[in-house]
Amino acid sequence: MISVEEQFYLDIDWFFIDGNVISFVASAGGRLPGAILKSGDNIQLLSSFFRALPIITDVTINPNLSEIMPSREINENYLSDFIFIAKRGLYAFDKTRLNDFNDDRYHLVASPQKALTIQDLPLEISDIIAKTSGCDQMRSGFNSLSIF
Repeated sequence: MISVEEQFYLDIDWFFIDGNVISFVASAGGRLPGAILKSGDNIQLLSSFFRALPIITDVTINPNLSEIMPSREINENYLSDFIFIAKRGLYAFDKTRLNDFNDDRYHLVASPQKALTIQDLPLEISDIIAKTSGCDQMRSGFNSLSIF
């Protein structure tokens, strides 16, 4: 299990399903949802699996990033990991208020033009990520998947 201290100072990659689509989230020092904490060692397994997937799609960058994060420079360095993940078919979110442990607001950074779905996954991976469906209760903290 990931400790509160680790959540506070680490940028942990986590994944969840919303309906049929799969999303990636960079925690940026934020509190992880309970369903993610329960997955324990599977967090790294999912990260390794999704990062090893081939490119399957082009991506669209959220055109509202400058308004969402006015104090942050939106450049290639910032976007690179989100684009990397979105090219593999996942919606890519970032924490809106960095290093604010209790703030659970996230925003969509990059969207795949062709989304990977849970049906596209091997059974071992789909069984693990299916347990994250409770994360959709956090939806109020996320800007909608249909942002653009």
